[in-house]
Amino acid sequence: MIHHQIRLAMRPDAPRDKVEEALEMLRRMGREIDAVTYWTVGRDVGGDFDYGAMFAVEDIEGYRAYMHAPLHRRVDEIGLPLVRDMVSHDLTDDEDPATADRIRQIHAERFAGDPALVTLIEGLGSYEGSSAPGRD
Repeated sequence: MIHHQIRLAMRPDAPRDKVEEALEMLRRMGREIDAVTYWTVGRDVGGDFDYGAMFAVEDIEGYRAYMHAPLHRRVDEIGLPLVRDMVSHDLTDDEDPATADRIRQIHAERFAGDPALVTLIEGLGSYEGSSAPGRD
């Protein structure tokens, strides 16, 4: 299993209705992306973030399908402009040491093929995690 988690600190001027729309779009990802086995979206507790989401997929091919899903890209377009700071991490019980490199490669492919997504990421106050544009 691979568990992909994001933590989001919203911009202070983010309109509440737009934040709610973005959270509902994250929930749609959990419901509608076939590769997702289970998921949760909600308030982030115990840190400097407002909200979080976690999506679990069975394997690296499921991860690729999740990351490249058109709905995922639509959520980026709607949600990222509302975000001040973001952390994106992955946890896996896959003992293959190459899994981490495969995860980073999927992110790198996604950014390389979508300059507009890179611009959205660069608009964040901070972004840490599995793979940020230009870090690999």
